[in-house]
Amino acid sequence: MSIAPTAAGGQTDASAEAPDNEHQPIGSDAELRQRLRAVPLEQRIRLLTGATPWALHEVAELDLGAIVVSDGPIGVRGVDEELTPSAQLPSPSALAATWNPQLAADLGALVAREAKRKNVDVVLAPVVNLQRTPVGGRHFECFSEDPLLTTALATPYIDAIQRNGVAACVKHYVGNESETDRTSYIARIDERALREVYLAPFEALVRDVGVWCVMAAYNRIDDGTESNLATEHAHLLVDVLKNEWGFDGVVVSDWLATQSTVASANAGLDLVMPGPGGPWEQNLLDAVRSGQVSEDTIDDKIERMLRLAERVGAIGREASVPPGVDVPRDGVDPDTHSAEATRALLREAVARSIVVLRNDGVLPLATDSSAGTSTDGAAPRRIALLGPNVVDPFIQGGGSAFVHAPYATHPADAVRAAFPAAQLTVSRGGSARAHAPGIDPALVETPDGEPGYELTLLDDHGSPLGDSVVAPGGEAWNRHVDSRARSARVRARVRLAAGTHRIDVGTCGAHSIRFNDEIVSESDVLAGSEVILNSSANNPDGPARLFARDVPFDVHIDARLQVVHADGYGTFVRFALRHEPDALSLEEEIADAVAAASDSDVALVIVGTNEETESEGWDRQNIDLPGRQDDMVRAVAATGTPTIVIVNAGGPVLLPWIDDVSAVLWWWLPGQEGGTGLVDALTGRTEPAGRLPWTLPARLDDCPVPNAVPIDGIVDYAEGVHVGYRGWLAGSATPAREFGFGLGYGTWRYSAVREIESADGDVRIEVELQNIGDRSSCETVQAYIEDASGDPSRPVRWLGGFAQTTVAAGATGIVDVRLPRRVFETWNVATSSWEHPLGPYRIRVGSSSTNLPLEITLTKPHRPLGRNVQGGTQ
Repeated sequence: MSIAPTAAGGQTDASAEAPDNEHQPIGSDAELRQRLRAVPLEQRIRLLTGATPWALHEVAELDLGAIVVSDGPIGVRGVDEELTPSAQLPSPSALAATWNPQLAADLGALVAREAKRKNVDVVLAPVVNLQRTPVGGRHFECFSEDPLLTTALATPYIDAIQRNGVAACVKHYVGNESETDRTSYIARIDERALREVYLAPFEALVRDVGVWCVMAAYNRIDDGTESNLATEHAHLLVDVLKNEWGFDGVVVSDWLATQSTVASANAGLDLVMPGPGGPWEQNLLDAVRSGQVSEDTIDDKIERMLRLAERVGAIGREASVPPGVDVPRDGVDPDTHSAEATRALLREAVARSIVVLRNDGVLPLATDSSAGTSTDGAAPRRIALLGPNVVDPFIQGGGSAFVHAPYATHPADAVRAAFPAAQLTVSRGGSARAHAPGIDPALVETPDGEPGYELTLLDDHGSPLGDSVVAPGGEAWNRHVDSRARSARVRARVRLAAGTHRIDVGTCGAHSIRFNDEIVSESDVLAGSEVILNSSANNPDGPARLFARDVPFDVHIDARLQVVHADGYGTFVRFALRHEPDALSLEEEIADAVAAASDSDVALVIVGTNEETESEGWDRQNIDLPGRQDDMVRAVAATGTPTIVIVNAGGPVLLPWIDDVSAVLWWWLPGQEGGTGLVDALTGRTEPAGRLPWTLPARLDDCPVPNAVPIDGIVDYAEGVHVGYRGWLAGSATPAREFGFGLGYGTWRYSAVREIESADGDVRIEVELQNIGDRSSCETVQAYIEDASGDPSRPVRWLGGFAQTTVAAGATGIVDVRLPRRVFETWNVATSSWEHPLGPYRIRVGSSSTNLPLEITLTKPHRPLGRNVQGGTQ
């Protein structure tokens, strides 16, 4: 079966010619529509809701095998209870910090190989929502606060995935820039801001790349034309996405986002997930039979599903591998996730993403085998490796992006390997967590002494449903529970050695928890499917106790817990045992770190966030470093030992000491090669060439959008087009570091800029610059546009284009930068079309959004003559 794109909006174009092959393409063959109608309506509608949370139904009458989907974007998680290892990439914000489209393409190709290894057809990535506020819970999952930079990285990433026969699903369409009340809030976005900023990446990825799948968000959108759920917003799904842009793929709901049958079906949604269950299935069949939804509407959805199936190779696929089972298809390396080439790619990506925010000359550090420099020109002999994220690195954010890496390179191991002759002292300097880490399963026993804890399911009368079972001590999410269960009883004994121990228990919903026969927490608040949508279920709160003994002892835990039912996921019990041994006071741990730094040649301090702080499901209340990490950094710096601070976070955090230490590097959420990539950057083996893809605030209150809390259910995008750095430029506050900032290890002199070509609205400029440093270095040349006519409705300045170049020490480089036509255009609300104001435009060039030593003014018109600019592409 050969399937071609439909005309815009999925309407059949009867005049289109069929390709010269044995099959007629969908969209031009009435016979195929008749063939679809020959398949029972029940079978067709069955295809529009998942068979499982991660796989679609097979339809033998259409020669259609099951299509399998999986979460992304930092790796392909797979669908096997998240147990199979996956190559773990740096976070999307780290990728954006490279400003390197080729690296994005390389990582996209890796994602495609991983998908095939895991028998996955559709990867639910990337996220192209913008980083509108620094407190956004999924900030780390987004690329940037700028639509052009987001598009420039997402384009090659998606293209590489789809060239390898795997679908990318771009998300979340649209207005999902925060997590608080995300299933109910109204994103109120004026039409111009929506078009110029928030829809811009989606439009480019549909028009220029031809993305195969788009995910509709949870929230509602009020764009001035209608206010409706993203899954029911006919203007955005049909008028804009399908008709205007010509999207010929599948619109899938976010998981559990669909709240209606008729409204969502008629508004352009094509696929409801997860399954089985949900609002379609029998309800949609009844709606078609009653005339509320037309059969043509159903068949348009089926055609889109078949088109996706052909693209990913599911047409004619034999069901030799059950959907979602982690068995690679023929010709796929089963060890992609840990192959040497994969390790090298991820290691390079980590190092190149790292942003140098400060360097007084201490970096790069010399090693015994390098020609680098340090404070005294020699490799350090005594190194203090300090901070909570040294002992517990935060390598990936919480929520649906989570994957199990095959391994993780630890900073301490990487430092030892790079400095084998050095004495290394490791000290945590205090915990930054609200909860203890997950317990060692070996410490957990049932009351009868079996390894694990005893789990008994109870009916609505509190009577046992069959015999108790023994669950592994580290099992925190008991799935596939008997659907008749309404509560559960857990009994466990934790055997502890002499010392001071913290024990805590996390759960969701109603509960009663006892430690040693003492009730320590009770609640009668029931939980439902919202615990799936709120990632706090991955870090549930619960009671904690400190136990101090000078002899070994046992702690007994007895808990009565709610069983939760989530449509499409079944029933489960959430019960997490957590334990921290040797629980010292923060003052003691900070003192240990200071002592280690005082006795060292250099102090490497790794501070940051953790999955309790940055996750899908909730937004941050502040952007402070959790715990007393700021106090620890100041105390270490006060020793006089050169102090290099590495920030291990996805989204912005405040760094009040940023200019009081020797060096600061932003390490992001680095994935499985975090340790090796970090040491490569510290030693200069690979230059940390990253540039900030967002603005680093000095104070949260200075931010254009300092919080994400809906007011009366509304998130008002009142800043309009002035998002991120554009808002900073329009205000009076100065950030700690501006958008685009990054020092690398080079020193540059910008010499000249000139316009070299203008064609069809695009502008090309040529930039000359010299590397005046003492080592080869990579520079990201950034070009920003200013409307020299003084139009107050436009941003003060906005990114128009960028390019990278690597230049040898003392040499000169010439860089071409393309400014695409769309970056000059504005959306005319009155005419619902794009227009190209004549300017004049001032093009400013440099190394960040504020360090712009060169400029050129474009005074002649750059409007493409004789061309209607409505629907132009970026």
